[in-house]
Amino acid sequence: MTAVEAGPDAPRSSPRIDEAWRPAYHFTPPARWMNDPNGLVYLDGRYHLFYQYHPDSTLWGPMHWGHAVSPDLVHWTDRPVALAPDALGMIFSGSAAVDRTNSAGLAGELARQGSKPPLVALFTYHNEAVKQAGGLPERQGLAYSTDSGETWLKYSGNPVLRPGAGQRDFRDPKLLWHGASKSWVVTLAAGDHVAFFGSSDLKTWHPLSRFSTQHRPSDGVWECPDLIPIRVAGTSRTKWLLLHSVNPGGPNGGSATRYIVGDFDGTRFSPDPLFARAIARDGPRWLDWGRDNYAGVTWSGLPDDQDRVVLIGWMNNWDYADKVPTVSWRGAMTLPRELTLHRDVRYGYVLRTAPVRELRALEGESLVLGPQPVSQSLAVPLPESVVNQTKVEVTFTVAPGTTEVGLAWSNTAGDRYTFGYDAARNRWISDRRQSGIVDFSPRFASLDTAPRRNRSSVVRMTLYVDRASVEAFVDGGTTALTTTVFPRSPYTRLELYTKSGPARLLALRALPMRAAFPPGP
Repeated sequence: MTAVEAGPDAPRSSPRIDEAWRPAYHFTPPARWMNDPNGLVYLDGRYHLFYQYHPDSTLWGPMHWGHAVSPDLVHWTDRPVALAPDALGMIFSGSAAVDRTNSAGLAGELARQGSKPPLVALFTYHNEAVKQAGGLPERQGLAYSTDSGETWLKYSGNPVLRPGAGQRDFRDPKLLWHGASKSWVVTLAAGDHVAFFGSSDLKTWHPLSRFSTQHRPSDGVWECPDLIPIRVAGTSRTKWLLLHSVNPGGPNGGSATRYIVGDFDGTRFSPDPLFARAIARDGPRWLDWGRDNYAGVTWSGLPDDQDRVVLIGWMNNWDYADKVPTVSWRGAMTLPRELTLHRDVRYGYVLRTAPVRELRALEGESLVLGPQPVSQSLAVPLPESVVNQTKVEVTFTVAPGTTEVGLAWSNTAGDRYTFGYDAARNRWISDRRQSGIVDFSPRFASLDTAPRRNRSSVVRMTLYVDRASVEAFVDGGTTALTTTVFPRSPYTRLELYTKSGPARLLALRALPMRAAFPPGP
């Protein structure tokens, strides 16, 4: 990436959204390879998004931290590379936080002089040469910034945290200031479990505990954990949410992210008993059942008056990430999503996800269809030019005997993507087998499913379409499915379809989504 010389609020220099699959309102790198989001932190009115980045290729390689900032989680400005590899290794995933008391002493006299508190980052050094020699390749490094994240200095005493004997997978530290114990806690992925460490100064760490669930044979390595306090909706109670990604082991294949609800006392995480019983009965809880939401983590440092938890994930899957057919760039982020926790009699606690409210600023004039019967197909009369860049909200009921109801996007090339409700099996389905270019990987053309948690006769779906992706939020956000697609030409037709019987449309609203970035040259 060429360093951006303009000021911090300058617009993205060359987003090139005219490329066939370049999203109009999802973050993508200016060029080359991107994967996991890193170092999500809010400071002085700006959301920082760091990310795994290879500036020299559209394939995974020596990892750096790319960097972008936004005033609103929607409009992003590229910044220079924040962290680059050095003699200790590549810069793998990690996190950032505001060190409000300068506890690490890395900013000298700044805190006592009343200057801004420093940003600190804890990240994984990965040394491939050590790995090839049979050693332990991963350890944690510390860096800090005194200019609001524009430039970073690495701590001279790195690494600050080393793996235990035999611990080959030891990465993706997520920082948390634990107010009750007045100490830093870091959550690390360590093979088939997460490990918690504590520190008073970010430089010297001691082990606290570890946590694992029953490890399924299909599970791969745990990655990208996050430990978050979250208020139970409608109450003043706080629970703790533990996220961890697995690769492979996702519900529809490849990589995906689980969540566990419990309590944390500053030393140990323990699952909530009701939640644990529900998992034992029904299986893991997935943050997203689609094939393309991985390594999601949350922003730290959000103002107290926001009272929300905001997450973003990498919109890809390790099954085929290095083969997707984009040319000058690879990798996109999901929409930023707000997480809310709800008490549920059957499931203990249920996490709901919804795109952040700031996205409403991009919504255009809505097209509304009122109640009417639907048999086989009902065209949604949107202009062809906006069909592949829309938000669609639909509510319907299904007649007895009808096996499937959903939405279909298609084009003149014969490509067709469908998302719907399989009434016969009470499940959600995302079918991209004929969505466009699918032959670049034998694992891409897929029919993905997710169980529906109720049998209400009223079915609600909200979907965000952005050229090469569809993010579906159903049943009030209790289930999400994220899917990437690569149509041979833009989708120009949207229809509501039924199979084996009729349905009744109660309401449909389609809103064109304006681009978040100006067109490239």
